[in-house]
Amino acid sequence: MELSKHNNDAELEIKKSTVLNSGWSAKARIDAFERLAKSGLPTVRDEYWKYTNPKTLTNKIVEKASLLPEHESDIFKSVSPLKIVFVDGKFSPEKSDEFILSGLSIERLDTIKKLDLHWAKELYGRYEKLGQLSVSRPLAAYNTAYANEGLIIHVTDRVECPINIIYEHEDEYSDVILHHVIKIDSNAELTLLESGAAAARLNQVLEVEVNEDAKFNHIRVLGRDHERRAATHIFGELSRGSTLKSFTLTVNGILTRNECFLNIAGDDAMAHISGACVGDGDFHHDDTVFVTHDAVGSESRQVFKKVLRNGATGVFQGKILVKPDAQKTDGYQISQSLLLDEDSQFLAKPELEIYADDVACSHGSTSGAIDEDALFYLTSRGISKPVAIDMLTMAFLAEAVDEIDNYNLKDVILELLSGWLERRR
Repeated sequence: MELSKHNNDAELEIKKSTVLNSGWSAKARIDAFERLAKSGLPTVRDEYWKYTNPKTLTNKIVEKASLLPEHESDIFKSVSPLKIVFVDGKFSPEKSDEFILSGLSIERLDTIKKLDLHWAKELYGRYEKLGQLSVSRPLAAYNTAYANEGLIIHVTDRVECPINIIYEHEDEYSDVILHHVIKIDSNAELTLLESGAAAARLNQVLEVEVNEDAKFNHIRVLGRDHERRAATHIFGELSRGSTLKSFTLTVNGILTRNECFLNIAGDDAMAHISGACVGDGDFHHDDTVFVTHDAVGSESRQVFKKVLRNGATGVFQGKILVKPDAQKTDGYQISQSLLLDEDSQFLAKPELEIYADDVACSHGSTSGAIDEDALFYLTSRGISKPVAIDMLTMAFLAEAVDEIDNYNLKDVILELLSGWLERRR
């Protein structure tokens, strides 16, 4: 994956030639390639990578990621979703349901990428490029240039059945690039679930357009394979009266970087981005979020909770940008960590940049240990210390998990968290 800032012209032309024969997406791919060639891949010298070393995400050699004996295909079975399965980045028709669901169409990037025309031409790479205006995101540009697989989804109505994209990992050295594009028409609604380890190394982009009064609900559970490395990106734009809610649970992974860039372009739109993670040992987890308010009466929430122990590291970089005409903006941002020992660390960079005067924006970031008084109270009532710590940990994570509206899905997340804590007592 290496691409330095000093590639010679011949090498650039060779790389560029690989994206030319890509049909309707060729223009977006070439544009992304040229941006990437100009910026180069990220290094620890870059401002937004100073807390996270991207070396293993950009090296040509993929680090080995040992496999679990079984997959996590049925995490969301209680809500009976339509299942779409990728194995090491390759679509598996044998394991997937048929793409038949009222109110939407689903296509694969691999099967349509060489067509001359497609509706996704106007969206592929569009919001990824917009996300580069404020902060350089080279891994996302790399994805747009080279992705060959992913889903192209057009939602035209309120879809009752959730879609569950399942990412199975079977190759210890798999290096996967996936790019999904979702268009949600006015008054339509979709719930998208993602689960699984995906690969030894994953670079994923999700671009979503949420039109007037539409709703997009997104819940993601990153897989249990601990040695995996992942860089994920969500880019989206919200129109008038629309809603986007995204929640991510991370309970394993040597290195995870989740980026999110949202542009609230319509009045009275609402965006909630949240996440919970519990890390143990050689665990590095980075949430980097940028929300732009460019409309009247919009609302955003960023709620992130991290529980860390045995030397684990958590990172949060979150920004709320309020443009001059975005009056009556309500922006809320909170990032908190619970450190269960003195070896773990939490690095936070919360930011507000406000150019409007009639707004209600706040941010906060805290880091601390278990409340000893609460722990003493529980143990004095006959609860063992490990169980009491787990109870207090679950209470700490509650604010982030409560961002999930669907009670059945919330129960799934709580069960996963509880199981992880119980296994590590």
